[in-house]
Amino acid sequence: MKTRLSTLLLLIALWHPAAQAQTAPPVTAPLNVAAIDAIVARTLKAFDVPGIAVAVVKDGQVVVSKGYGVRSLATKAPVDANTLFGIGSNTKAFTTAALGLLVDEGKLRWDDKVTDYIPEFKMYDPYATAEFTVRDLLCHRSGLGLGAGDLMRYPDSTDFTVKDIVHNLRYFKPVTSFRSQFAYDNCLYIVAGEVIARVAGQPCEAFVEARLLKPLGMSRSATGFARLPDPTNVIDAHAPVEGKVQVVRRDLGTLSAAAGNIYSSAADLSKWVLMLLGGPGAPAPLLKPATQQELWTPQTIRPVSPAPTPYNTHFAAYGLGWSLRDARGYKEVSHSGAKVGMVTKITLLPELHLGVIVLTNQENVAAFTAVTNFIEDYYLGVSGLDRVQEQVDLLKSRNTGADKTTAAVWQQVAAAQKVALKHPNYGSYVGHYQDVWLGDVAVYTQGAQLWLRAKRAPRLVGQLLPYRGSTYVVRWKARSINADAFAAFTLDEQGRAASIKMKPISPLTDFSYDFQDLDLQRVE
Repeated sequence: MKTRLSTLLLLIALWHPAAQAQTAPPVTAPLNVAAIDAIVARTLKAFDVPGIAVAVVKDGQVVVSKGYGVRSLATKAPVDANTLFGIGSNTKAFTTAALGLLVDEGKLRWDDKVTDYIPEFKMYDPYATAEFTVRDLLCHRSGLGLGAGDLMRYPDSTDFTVKDIVHNLRYFKPVTSFRSQFAYDNCLYIVAGEVIARVAGQPCEAFVEARLLKPLGMSRSATGFARLPDPTNVIDAHAPVEGKVQVVRRDLGTLSAAAGNIYSSAADLSKWVLMLLGGPGAPAPLLKPATQQELWTPQTIRPVSPAPTPYNTHFAAYGLGWSLRDARGYKEVSHSGAKVGMVTKITLLPELHLGVIVLTNQENVAAFTAVTNFIEDYYLGVSGLDRVQEQVDLLKSRNTGADKTTAAVWQQVAAAQKVALKHPNYGSYVGHYQDVWLGDVAVYTQGAQLWLRAKRAPRLVGQLLPYRGSTYVVRWKARSINADAFAAFTLDEQGRAASIKMKPISPLTDFSYDFQDLDLQRVE
């Protein structure tokens, strides 16, 4: 997804603009559409985003639903309110709502054990296995590391199945104690989707479409690109490749159906938000009030910076498929989502009957952040902040250190490569390696070059370039994979490579490239 997204989202959460915000009582009059037009126009230009769709729901009515820019740099077709975007992890709220429907029907309880429904489910820690509940699948407190196992589902060419995900979770050693800290995890939402399938007797994708999308009239939406009834008005994925934004390969994988695969539009998502917020123009609620409230109840506490913020935020937490915090004394319920070449944000302030939807077709979360904050500022009575410039400054600050780090690595690679070309000695590294959960990885020569390829994730193929000693750098062949990595070989007493440990080069590499979780051992 996706590049550098998780780190940037964290930085945005901690960012405090230098300008002093001014506050006033919340505003009830609708925000002038021309003001939204202006902020989006600045955002498109400032962050090199081809297209954006925005919807605002207020007091039970859709007051804004518009598209801006183009769906694709290739076709130049315009974005409109019905243009379809991949909403990434905003899918998680639909997954938890689907489970909520089953709770309302008495078919499961939030605190039922996962093994009641998936007997083969197993974590590394026997205690966690025995105690893991449906609730635990949904609130990122498993004890696993950030993004553990995501290489099984990302990049999208992997051949892993839901069965593989369920089986392989047992191999991941916890990095914290069970239920003690927040660490985002996609694979457990895939398990949650399997719980839905086993209880409902049909695939999670079909259940969500039949019980949520269809009743809400979200007729253009679906739980995956291949399931769209009419994929004509849909964005292309875009991302910076070697410094230039361009169309990149769409993620067509189906494994993440319960974690991040829904495609929808500003117009369709307005129906979802209207249902959640209620009001005179809202669809009938699909969940019992107590069940919906449970989704928005803090489950896992998250840290809050002690520095003052424009919204005077005092708490942050994760509920069930939703992030939670306070903003100017009001409860904010939100989530972001990322797929390859597209990022999105849905934000609700239930007490103000306000919902904001921002969908983009470029991997730059600064865009949805600037637009969302601008709209939220207006309704919260916050003024005096330039949200676009704030994000420009944050991006510059964020990138400076990371760019210096990666530049230094590539300078060292260039120097080491001059020596290696004169005296190539790849024989001790060539061979087959195996990780207990990712599977086979081959290191081989291609001409005078050394390469690495993951058998079950065929897009993970790249050239191994000498760095220092027995440590190499993997430069991925697909340059849209913005996750070049170190590959450190350990040698036996005869100087033959015995294992490989990997980690990303840039500190801003997206956490879904969890190379650090691999333990590649030579098998031949």
